[in-house]
Amino acid sequence: MAEYADREHYIPVRVSDLTDYLAGESGPAAGQRLTPDEQARFRRFARSVTLHVHALYHAELRALEDSYASFDPDADPKPLKKLDPAGATAAQAKLFATFTHLMGRANYTHLSRAELEKVMEGSSEWGIDMDIPWDAFAQVEVFIRGKGLSRRYRRNWRNWFKREEVKVPTFNRVAVIFKQKEHKRFGPDADTESVFLKLFKDIPQMDVEMLLPGGRIKMPWLDRLKLGGSLSSTVGYVGWKLNSMSVGSTVTAALFGGTTAALVALYTPIALVLGYGYRTWYGFQVSKQTYSLQLTQSLYYQNLDNNAGVMYRLLDEAEEQESRETLLSYFYLWRYAGDRGWTAAELDDYVELDLERRLKLEVDFEIEDALRKLEAGGIVEKIGDRYRAVPLETAQERLDPTPVLRALVQVRHEFWHNTIL
Repeated sequence: MAEYADREHYIPVRVSDLTDYLAGESGPAAGQRLTPDEQARFRRFARSVTLHVHALYHAELRALEDSYASFDPDADPKPLKKLDPAGATAAQAKLFATFTHLMGRANYTHLSRAELEKVMEGSSEWGIDMDIPWDAFAQVEVFIRGKGLSRRYRRNWRNWFKREEVKVPTFNRVAVIFKQKEHKRFGPDADTESVFLKLFKDIPQMDVEMLLPGGRIKMPWLDRLKLGGSLSSTVGYVGWKLNSMSVGSTVTAALFGGTTAALVALYTPIALVLGYGYRTWYGFQVSKQTYSLQLTQSLYYQNLDNNAGVMYRLLDEAEEQESRETLLSYFYLWRYAGDRGWTAAELDDYVELDLERRLKLEVDFEIEDALRKLEAGGIVEKIGDRYRAVPLETAQERLDPTPVLRALVQVRHEFWHNTIL
């Protein structure tokens, strides 16, 4: 059973597309393609799997809704009873723990504080380095999934300010959950009672900090050097001037009606040096405002969801992932493992190699979790260290809902079928 440090468990294929792929899959040997009747029965089985998984996740959705209700800034209606401080603390801890568990089910990776700070070091070619006030959060957690490259564009003086493309390493998905504390960075009207959820796409890896509130843009080292040099020059010049002149006569003359030449000799160079420093500082402020505008415009298109909507989306992703793992595991055991069955390692390797060979997908299949689901559903049998799929008809019977629910599902299916067609 191969393990890959550079692969993720996430399988980026829609369940409906995966069902079509498996139904038309020909297998490693000739004559293994499903007959039309087998395809129809397998598609029905796939619908039963997704319905079964959905029923399991429906209970989790209700539990999450209840956990988040007291912290949702967009809740409508609001809960009738407000939590006391002790109850709020316990509920917050439960919410963060539940959300972290959900992110694992959706195949997200949880970044620790140390990992987060390492990722945030410096800035990408597109972003600007920011200072994050960690003490401004009662709790904050960041989750990522998928890595890729995105295109950004810049103008560089080395290239005569021509527009050039830059490849920026990105995270495909970034989810953030946080609760704020009273802090000067947030101002007097900050919401310190709610828990905020944010979901983004295609975020530069080095610029994850731009997703957290309260960040302050750091002045680039070159601008700091210019500004520091300007101030140092001013102080040095004043010290040298006062030391080289007769302090009593010069200062008295300057303060009490001295000559214009003395004033010019003392203040004109100071004004020039301070003016240069102000120009450096003002240029930085303009750059900061420009970046803030670009950041707002960019995140407008990169923001996928907020607050309760994040939970619904992630639950849907976790549900789809569980359905994918179940269908892949059962199908390959059913079609190719035979009566002898396969070990977990053999099944894991076959699924990974087949997905890579046929669909160009490099994934680290989560075999232990998949087999656990199959055993719980009663659609595989374990004999020693080997797993064998039960016949498709038996698996269908064990997954079929009650007659009433089955009738409702059929009515719903016919309604959508007739509406679309």
